[in-house]
Amino acid sequence: MKTAYLVLFVAGCVLPLSQLLPWVAAHGGLHPRLFLADLFANRVSAFFALDVIVSAVVVLVFTWREARRGALRRPWLPTLATLLVGVSAGLPLALYLREP
Repeated sequence: MKTAYLVLFVAGCVLPLSQLLPWVAAHGGLHPRLFLADLFANRVSAFFALDVIVSAVVVLVFTWREARRGALRRPWLPTLATLLVGVSAGLPLALYLREP
């Protein structure tokens, strides 16, 4: 499973960033107001945005709970991956680090 989690982590970084980086380049940087306006442009995009936000909170809670139990070392790595890329990077990294 470690290999699968690592492959999913890489895909979870590459795929979302392949969409974000061109947007950042097209707008000359990361403009938070424009980003949020585009993120919540309609009800469908708001649905997905809120789903991912809730999922990110779940990943962060899971990560730190597992760290307190002693089942996960370096919980800051999946936390950073979740905050910088998203759930698609943070969750597989947490699971990878949790594997023996």
